[in-house]
Amino acid sequence: MPQAQTYEPVTISIRAKARQRDLIDQAAERLGRSRSEFMLEVACREAEEVLLDQTFFAVDAETFEKFKALFDSPPEPTEALHRLLLTKAPWDK
Repeated sequence: MPQAQTYEPVTISIRAKARQRDLIDQAAERLGRSRSEFMLEVACREAEEVLLDQTFFAVDAETFEKFKALFDSPPEPTEALHRLLLTKAPWDK
């Protein structure tokens, strides 16, 4: 998909339910941003994630073998790794 060569502002219009708008407004206000700033930031971050998740990396056979060797060998046990494995994920707290 070609990217625009200029940085001229364009209008993006979407329809939302009042409940969705209110939720977005509440989150934007908490961050000190306008609705537009918040929506563009979140939409762009998600778009980047989608594109990065679908990125294909081509490497030569030697590099791929090195990658597989690193991937297949467990990390050395360290105190930092032990603490990390014992730490609850933010969504589990």
